[in-house]
Amino acid sequence: MGKVQQVDCECKEKKTEFSLVRVKGTWKSKPGKKINKDPVDCVSPAKIFESVTEHGTSWTVVSPITFTYKVTETHGLLDPGNSTLLVGHITDSQQLEDIKKSNKPIRRFIVIDQEVCDIYGSKLTEYLEANNVMYKILALPTTEENKSMETALKILDEVNNFGLDRRTEPIIAIGGGVCLDIVGLAASLYRRRTPYIRVPTTLLSYIDASVGAKTGVNFANCKNKLGAYIPPVAALLDLSFIQSVPRRHISNGLAEMLKMALMKHKGLFELLEEHGCMLLDTKFQADNTVYGHSSQKAASQATRIAITTMLEELAPNLWEDDLNRLVDFGHLISPALEMKVLPSLLHGEAVNIDMSYMVYVSHESGLLTEEEKKRIISCMVGLELPVWHEEFTMELIQKSLQDRLKHSGGLVRMPLPVGLGQAEIFNSTSYDVLYRAHVKWCEELSVSSDSTCDA
Repeated sequence: MGKVQQVDCECKEKKTEFSLVRVKGTWKSKPGKKINKDPVDCVSPAKIFESVTEHGTSWTVVSPITFTYKVTETHGLLDPGNSTLLVGHITDSQQLEDIKKSNKPIRRFIVIDQEVCDIYGSKLTEYLEANNVMYKILALPTTEENKSMETALKILDEVNNFGLDRRTEPIIAIGGGVCLDIVGLAASLYRRRTPYIRVPTTLLSYIDASVGAKTGVNFANCKNKLGAYIPPVAALLDLSFIQSVPRRHISNGLAEMLKMALMKHKGLFELLEEHGCMLLDTKFQADNTVYGHSSQKAASQATRIAITTMLEELAPNLWEDDLNRLVDFGHLISPALEMKVLPSLLHGEAVNIDMSYMVYVSHESGLLTEEEKKRIISCMVGLELPVWHEEFTMELIQKSLQDRLKHSGGLVRMPLPVGLGQAEIFNSTSYDVLYRAHVKWCEELSVSSDSTCDA
C-alpha cells in the first residue's frame, strides 16, 4: 500500500472589497469603502468582493434590489374624472406633470376576467374612451382550472402584438386573485420585467393577492408551482367592485381576513365576530337600511386592518427569505385539499378548513383554551365558511407536512394561534397531537354523526 500524500489546504487568499462608482456615465470599481465623491456622479449600494488564490480568482457580487409599489384605496375607479387607473402608479411628480402636458396618447393593455368584463366591460370602455386612451382589452376566463402557462402565454402573445413600452405602459389586470397572479407572471416574463397594475374585484384579492409580490400559475397538478416574486407598480383598490360579488365569494375573502385576525389582531377578530353577518349582508358597501352607517365604518375598519397587518408581514420579506411566515397559517394543507377537490372549494374555503383543523391542533397543544377554540369556530360558522371536509384526512395532512419539510429548509414552520390575535411558529408538533386533534375535529365538526373520518 503506497503512502498517502498530505495535501496542504491552507491556500493563501487575497481579498479585496470594491465599491462601484459612476463617473461621466460609466461605472468603475474602486477598492475600499471610503470614496472621494468629488469627481463621482453617484456611488452604487452594490459591492464586488474579489478573492484571489493560487487556484484562481472569484468574484462575489452583492447587489441590493429595491422595489417600490403603491397600494391605494380609492372610490369610483372607473369614473372618467378619476385618473387613478391611468396615473395612480406614478410616484415622481415631474413624470406626472410631463404626462399631463404631453400630447402623446396614453396606451394601456388590459386583461380582465371574463365574468368581470360582463359586468363592467362597457363602463371600462367608456372610461378609456373618455380619457382618449389607446387600448386593448383582453377578456379571459380566469379560474383555477385554467391558471396555467398556456393562459400566460396567450396573454403574452396579445401583449406582443399590441407593442408595449415596457417602461411607461403598465399592463393592467382587473379581476380576482387568479387573474392577478397570471397577469403578474406574464408581465414579469415579458422583456424580463414589464410593470403591471393590479385591480382586485373580489374581497379575497382585495386584502390578499393584490398587496403582495407573488405571481404564479399552477403546474404539475400543484398550486402556484411556477411563479416569481415581482410586485405590481400599484394595487388600486375600490370596494365598490365587491357589490357585484356573490355572497359565497364574500365569505371566501373573509377567510383570509380572519387569518390575519387570528395571527395578529384581536380587534379585527372581535370586529368579524360581531359584524361578520352585517359585512356579508351589505357586501362591504354603505347601507341605508337596517344597518345604517355602521356597515361602512365596519367595512372600512376591517379592510384597513387586514391590509395593514398583511403589509406588515409581507413588506420586510417579499422574497420569502425568512421561511417563518405567519401568513402561511391555513396554507399548510389547504393547497393539496384545494387541488384534490377542484373546483368544489374556493381558495378561502380550503384555507378556512385548514385553519379550523389547526385551531384544534393549538387546543390539543395547550395553546388555546376551550372557550377560545369555540369562539373561533363559531366565528367561522358565522362568516358562512366551511369548517370541515371529508377529504381532509390524516393521510393528506402527513403528505402535505412532508412536502413542506422539503420546501421549508427541513422544518415544518407551522403557524399556530396562541391566543386570540396572537401566534407563534412551531416545528415540533408531534404526530400524536396531530392525530388527537384530527379525531376531535372530526367528531365535533363533521357534517353528520355517521360520517367516516380517515385517521
